[in-house]
Formats: sequence, C-alpha cells, structure tokens
Amino acid sequence: MDYSSFLQMREEFSLLAVMVFLLIYDIFAGEKALKYFQPVALVLLVAHTALNCVPRDAFHIAGGMFQYTPMQTVVKSILNVGTIIVLMQAHKFLNEDANRIKRGEFYFLTLSTLLGMYFMISSGNFLMFFIGLETASIPMATLVAFDKYNRKSAEAGAKYILSAVFASSISVFGMSLIYGSTGTLYFTDLATLITGTPLQIMAFVFFSVGLFFKISLVPFHLWTPDVYEGSQTNITSYLSVISKGAAVFVLFTLLIKVFANLVAQWQPILYGLAVISITVANVFAIRQQNLKRFLAFSSISQAGYILLAIISGSAMGMASLVYYVLVYMFSNLAAFGVLSVIEERTGKVRMDDYNGLYQTNPRLSFVMMLALFSLAGIPPFAGFFSKFFVFSAAAAQGYYVLVFIALLNTIISLYYYLLVIKAMFLNKSENPIETVKSDFPLKLSLVVCTLGILVVGIISSIYSQIALFSFGM
Repeated sequence: MDYSSFLQMREEFSLLAVMVFLLIYDIFAGEKALKYFQPVALVLLVAHTALNCVPRDAFHIAGGMFQYTPMQTVVKSILNVGTIIVLMQAHKFLNEDANRIKRGEFYFLTLSTLLGMYFMISSGNFLMFFIGLETASIPMATLVAFDKYNRKSAEAGAKYILSAVFASSISVFGMSLIYGSTGTLYFTDLATLITGTPLQIMAFVFFSVGLFFKISLVPFHLWTPDVYEGSQTNITSYLSVISKGAAVFVLFTLLIKVFANLVAQWQPILYGLAVISITVANVFAIRQQNLKRFLAFSSISQAGYILLAIISGSAMGMASLVYYVLVYMFSNLAAFGVLSVIEERTGKVRMDDYNGLYQTNPRLSFVMMLALFSLAGIPPFAGFFSKFFVFSAAAAQGYYVLVFIALLNTIISLYYYLLVIKAMFLNKSENPIETVKSDFPLKLSLVVCTLGILVVGIISSIYSQIALFSFGM
C-alpha cells in the first residue's frame, strides 16, 4: 500500500493539524498568550475552511474505505461555517471565570466531533462509518454535560450518552447482520450483494435506527427536548445544526449507494417517519413555554421536512437536501444566538419572558423574527426557497400526498413561530428584559446569519452550484 495516498485526505489532516496546534497552545501558552486563544482558534478555522472549500475530482483510498466526491467538500464547508458561528457565539460563555480554564477542552471536544463527522461523510465502509459515528458521539456527550456543576446539564449528558449507546448498539447489530448476509462491509460491494432478503431488510431497519436517533426523528426523538434544555445553549445549537446536518447527508448517501435495491422498503418507512415527525413535533411545539424545548421540537419538525428530499432518492433530492441544511444552519443559529445572549445575561428562557422584548432590544428581536420567518418558510426569506426545493424533489417522484401533508403542517408551524414574534412585538410587559449588550464575536455571528437568511435564497447560483455537484454524488 502506498501510504502517501492518505495525504489526499486533506480536509481531515487540516482539521487534525488545527486540533493539535490548539491543544499544544492551550497546554504550554502563558497567561497573556491564552487571552488570544479564541481569536487564534477562529482564525485557524477560517483558514482551514478557506483552504479546503474547493471541490476536487472524486477518488478513493485504502481499498475503498475512504471515498471522496465533490459534494462532500460542499457539505464539510457548510459544517465548518456552522462550527465557526457556534464558537463565535460561545465567546462570552468561554470567557467567564468558571469556564476560562476549559476553553481548550471545549474547542478540542467540538473539533473532535467535527472530525468524526468528516469520517462519517467520507466513509466507504461500515467500519469507517462506525469509527466516525463514535468519534462524533462520545465527545458530543461530554459537551452536553460540559457544565458539570449544573444539575440539568449533568442529567442531559447522562440521557444523551445512554440513548446514544443504545442506538449505536442497535446499529452495530444491524451492521453485523449485513456482514453476515453478504460477507463484506464495503459500500461498493454491498450495492450489488444486497438483494432484499428478509435478513437484509431487518439489518437495514436495525442499522438505520442509529441515524434516525441522531436526526431526532419521531419516535426516536424523546431525548431531544431534555438534552436541548439541559445543555448550554451554544452546545445545543451545535447539536441541532452541525450534528444533524452531517447525519442527514450520510443517511441519503447510504440509501442510494448501499441500500438502493431496498428502495421499495425504505421509501415507505421514510414516508411514515416524515409524516409523524412533522406532525407530532408541530403539535408539541405549540405547547412549549421554554424556548429551548420549543426549538427542540422545531428541529424535529425540520428533520421531517428534510426527509422529503431524502425520500426522492434523486440528484435533485441531494441538491435540495444540502441547500436545506445550509439555510437551516443560518436560520437556526440566528435563533439560538439570540437565545444564548439573553440567557447568559438574564437567565430567562421562557416565552413569556420575551414579552415586550422589542422595546428594550429591537435588534435582537429583529434577528429572531427573521430567523423564525425563515424556519417557517415565509417568502422572501431563504427558508421559503429551501422548503420549495425539498417539496419539488418529493413531488417530482410522485409524492403529492406527502407534499400536501407537509404544506398543511407548514401552516401549523407558522402559528407557533408567530407566538414568539407576538410575544416580542405585540405583548406588553411592565418588566421587559433589560437592554442586553453582546460582544463583538456574537454580533458578527448574528450579522453573518442574517445575511445568510436574506441573501442565500435570492442568489440562485448557490442552489445551481450545489445541484451541479449533486450529479457526482
């Protein structure tokens, strides 16, 4: 084997170099140098993203265990941008006296999960996929319980790791059945060896549970509201956007590369999951008063909409999925950014706490309004175009009833998103949240998210370029 071929894994090695540098910096730098730890880390991540944002020709190494397609660069770049935004929003949290000594750990754990997602996305073998899955999941559990002196954070960490272990064990059992029925774990070989025997169908069901858990599809969603509520808000936003974005892309890739011969089996499964995920999440979101739980059910609903792109199993579906993740990233991180700055300064996260927010914090209220309008799919914001494309992908394959059900649920989602907007702009409060001052990194992150919400939907070349790469998926 020519080990120099591993140098083609430039995204992975580049991220690993950033992680090692930051680890050494954190250990050996003096007190004065550590004041610049976060700016240095963000600059390195921006450079890493810029150096690895240009897609290359497709290739595979290690006998096909690592497979690269140009679309993977697009997805990894989206995850990189989302991670940078999350870390910018966590700047104030990590500068607090209690957390200052843990900045290095926070960055290392966060980037470790991102590296695991890289391996998941580029895997060409179930063994590589599982290594990436666990590399992403184990540090994520540590991040969920990062605020170890907070009882809710510790509880959320315990719930997440127990649920993740259970889901992973079921997935591993499904992989063992796949190997037992075919004699291989390589995706390219499995595409022809999976013929739809009862054992292989059962193996697919068991395996897919792990990804359904990470995506938070109903009925694998029960951990989501509790974990989102208990985690520190910036970690919650990372979990809801970056982790979910990687998982949906991997699910789509596996369905068309490995389980294409089981399309008659997995399309009805995804059909049912899409309907119940969107409907159940929308109904439960209406009942929420805690905004972190509210956004948890919102993310479950958004995952259901993403399934409309996956169920199409087409190049159009792949393009609409990646575009949806891009728009969802800007919209959700904008909402969580506003939520995090208010929670950190005031400790308030309930919806009635936001009554009259516009009186004291008009800019934050405006950003939150744009984010919720985009998540609801109201034109001309980017969320409207992302929903339009996923609906079009499903309709192109004849799923008109599914699209109709999704459209009805969009009306329900509009109602509960408007509840938050009503609280901020229309409801009166004698004691509204005081004027909140945010630091420069958070302001910059909200500006980036706002521009994404307003611009990504208007510039049609963004979707066209993604669609061009989707044909090489």
